[in-house]
Amino acid sequence: MSSYLDMVDAPEHVKKLTIPQLQELAGEIRTELIDGLAKGGGHLGPNLGVVELTIALHKVFSTPKDKFVWDVSHQVYVHKLLTGRKNRFRTIRQTDGLNGFALRTESEHDCFGAGHAGTALSAALGMAAARDKRGTDENIVCIFGDAALTNGISFEAMNNINHTTKKFIGILNDNEWSIAKNVGAISGYLNKLITNPSYNKLAKDFENFVKRLPKGELALRLAHKAEEGFKGALSVGLHQNDGALTDGRGGFGNPVLFEEFGMRYLGPIDGHNLPLLISTLEFAKTCDHPIVIHVLTQKGKGFDAALKFPEKFHGLGSYDAKTGETPASKPGTPPMYQDVMGQTMIKLCQNDKNVVGLTAAMPTGTGMKHLEKAMPERYFDVGIAEEHGVIFAAGMATMGYRPVVAIYSTFLQRAYDCIHHDVCLQDLPVIFVMDRAGLSANDGPTHHGLFDISYLRCFPNVVAMAPANEDELADMLYTASTVNHPTFIRYPRGTAEGVPMKPEPELLEVGKAQVVQKFTNNGKKKVALFGLGPMNTIARKAAQQLTTEGYDVAVINPRFTKPLDAVTHETYGQEADLIVTLEDHVIMGGYGSAVLELLSEKHVSTPVVRIGWPDQFIEHATTQDELRAKYGLSVENTIAKVKAQFAEPALTKKQLAGA
Repeated sequence: MSSYLDMVDAPEHVKKLTIPQLQELAGEIRTELIDGLAKGGGHLGPNLGVVELTIALHKVFSTPKDKFVWDVSHQVYVHKLLTGRKNRFRTIRQTDGLNGFALRTESEHDCFGAGHAGTALSAALGMAAARDKRGTDENIVCIFGDAALTNGISFEAMNNINHTTKKFIGILNDNEWSIAKNVGAISGYLNKLITNPSYNKLAKDFENFVKRLPKGELALRLAHKAEEGFKGALSVGLHQNDGALTDGRGGFGNPVLFEEFGMRYLGPIDGHNLPLLISTLEFAKTCDHPIVIHVLTQKGKGFDAALKFPEKFHGLGSYDAKTGETPASKPGTPPMYQDVMGQTMIKLCQNDKNVVGLTAAMPTGTGMKHLEKAMPERYFDVGIAEEHGVIFAAGMATMGYRPVVAIYSTFLQRAYDCIHHDVCLQDLPVIFVMDRAGLSANDGPTHHGLFDISYLRCFPNVVAMAPANEDELADMLYTASTVNHPTFIRYPRGTAEGVPMKPEPELLEVGKAQVVQKFTNNGKKKVALFGLGPMNTIARKAAQQLTTEGYDVAVINPRFTKPLDAVTHETYGQEADLIVTLEDHVIMGGYGSAVLELLSEKHVSTPVVRIGWPDQFIEHATTQDELRAKYGLSVENTIAKVKAQFAEPALTKKQLAGA
């Protein structure tokens, strides 16, 4: 017997289903999410929470004419299932499969790509302005999470909505979580909206609208029964005066933030009540002013393990579809880089009362959870607000503290001006630990950290490092805590190299490279391999093979991208017949570029081969190794590049004819 999900091959098919059939469809979608992601992983919790909301959106609106703009967009799996991509759904985040986020090139139903938080309101407002300017009538619906309201861009957009357009539909998907539990005043404010029904300014308009719909009274009764559902009654102390909600002083009681921005507020409503959602969205279509619908959803709904561990099931790898259990690490598996960072932070804080840790809503992903648990008084979470986090750290640094700011490389891009203007310009000793530098393979181009060397090395006062292994990461953190300049440490996602770690980290000489393997000076072709960070492992493996084939190979671990070790680079540059730089970063403007500049200044003419990522955005794939192999960041390609440099040039046809 075919399921309702089998019957839905396009959004218009959703419109043909009855409410009971849509409720059956919701259950089938949850099953597909749980089963379909079990092998490859993905953002399970957020998508389980928006099943009914997404179905209601497609019941009421018509994409691609109408536009759905999703903040972050890691919650678009249900949308993909309903827009002709269900047959490929189990390829999501895998090589050549569906992208884990909204992607314009993947479907006409994805009107705006995303991957970072706080962008949806601005993008949707831009679309609404364009619609108004050309005189068309499509609906622009912006779905943004409560966590997005901790991001300043959202407020910049809200400040302009009422001034720019009169037709705008915002849906606040409130599940009290971003990745970790939400923090700050916005979270508390939204909780007040939930618990105080007097905030609802559109109650009567909405009730009258629903009553006019077929079965409207039933929908309204269902709404009032919903737990934390639609609350239209006036609170104690408020009364109705000529249709307006007043506090007895002639003005509105308890003004709502959205209303102050000129957006009419409706809610909170139960985000899992399909009749109510559909009625509310139909009402929103009739509004001739910007409206925000506050929808309460449950992250992980329908899967006990995801409800019990919402942070873990926000985004994860493989798991058991029945129990939710994830595979245990095999004995001897190297630690995760993020855990090494977090555990080292505890040591630093124990030894230096001025060291504090800070993250932007990523305590687990960055490893700062270790510090939060061990020494909560030394830990700060600023929410999804990277710009604020960087300047907050700068402020602490002016008061004698050593803030360690843990933000993924890709997210730190958002605070670029703050790094420049508020940290580097003032030469403040803020330490940045940049996880996910390099690839975040499953997540794809929005999450790859391939640009940080180039975007940082142009700033004066910067000290920038890249550890070759976990022991060196600990050493670099300790070293950074002694440097009186802005310091950046980039390291990759996932498991480390598995090298033994010293009981206590050691101080490194700033700007000094490590020579791993010297030339033997036996008269063979000399190749100097400069492998930065995790690429040093590839350099060492390539050196072993090249040595067996008769090359004299030196291996250098640069450690620092700024300041570069001028002496070591120049010395080996002069001695070598060929220099090869390897970096987990784009070639343009990266470490290899810095080496070329240095050698040019020193008048060293030795040929330089740069191995890194090309000048393009890199797609997602199942594993990092697949992408490295495809783009040549591998042992095999390194060897091939070296051999190609020393190969005799092929004779031309003219030369052959002359011979």
